[in-house]
Amino acid sequence: MKLYVQRLGKGYPVIILHGLYGSGDNWLTIAKNLSGICEVFLVDQRNHGRSPHSDQHNYQVLATDLLEMMDDHDLSKAVILGHSMGGKAAMWFAAQNPSRISRLIIADISPRSYLDNTLDTSHSVFHVKVLESMLSVDFSKVTGLGDMDRQLENQLPDKQFRQFLLKNIEKRAGSGYVWRLNLEALLGNLDNLSAGLESFLAEGRVFDQFPVLFIRGENSDFIREPDLVMIRKLYPNAQIVTIKNAGHWLHAEQPAVFVSIIKKQLLS
Repeated sequence: MKLYVQRLGKGYPVIILHGLYGSGDNWLTIAKNLSGICEVFLVDQRNHGRSPHSDQHNYQVLATDLLEMMDDHDLSKAVILGHSMGGKAAMWFAAQNPSRISRLIIADISPRSYLDNTLDTSHSVFHVKVLESMLSVDFSKVTGLGDMDRQLENQLPDKQFRQFLLKNIEKRAGSGYVWRLNLEALLGNLDNLSAGLESFLAEGRVFDQFPVLFIRGENSDFIREPDLVMIRKLYPNAQIVTIKNAGHWLHAEQPAVFVSIIKKQLLS
């Protein structure tokens, strides 16, 4: 699949993979801050942003998409930075294509499956609620973003999160507003997005061919203390850094700290 890609800066390639409901546009500020020391590739993953839609959405196809993107841009190796869903896609890609990775940076996601316990069930229920709420928007009653915000408000009371979701709205001439996200495919593939790298762990795979950094938010529950055991088994030399006063969207909540950590890695 030919993905939509934005390029900024010059230098060694750094590919940024956004999370669920995101797009490359969400990372423009981060990319501009990094573009003085590297060339940043902002990728819209399938079913997101300006990239094509597909009924398939799992980490195997996301990894295959990334491999095609790197080949199309003649990138033999790159630093891969992935957040949440993008982090899982990056880990899956690195497991299958270790020779294409110069450094792996994972933002607030664990390699484990998120289908195992009560906490993970709450994550799944939340995403079902989000996607069903977005699907329920009646565009015949929409004349602007405020109308959409009001339709989502009852089910999704967090205004900041709603504003993030509404960045996925596009106004098309003659057909009004539409979601850029392929909501039906994402809803139908939520279990795939919760999958982990346990199969690689069972095979005894160890990934020590490239430096690995995990960045987690202090207030996030996506990387918990028990997850560090699996991280250490798969990536024995991994660094783990915690950003204080940050949750799951750590790059948006503490952008200066986040950029500082990334720059230190890229310049090391």
